Amino acid sequence: MKTVLIYVDKSKRVGDKDHLKVFASAHATKRWFEENDPEGVAYEYEV
Repeated sequence: MKTVLIYVDKSKRVGDKDHLKVFASAHATKRWFEENDPEGVAYEYEV
């Protein structure tokens, strides 16, 4: 099973650059959150 984690930046409009971020691993997601949005949430989806 392969999954991705998706973060939605609610301060951006749909279609804006960086409205969505897709991460291939929990490690990459954690690193990005530590630097950019410590209280953010990403949701895991099976692909």
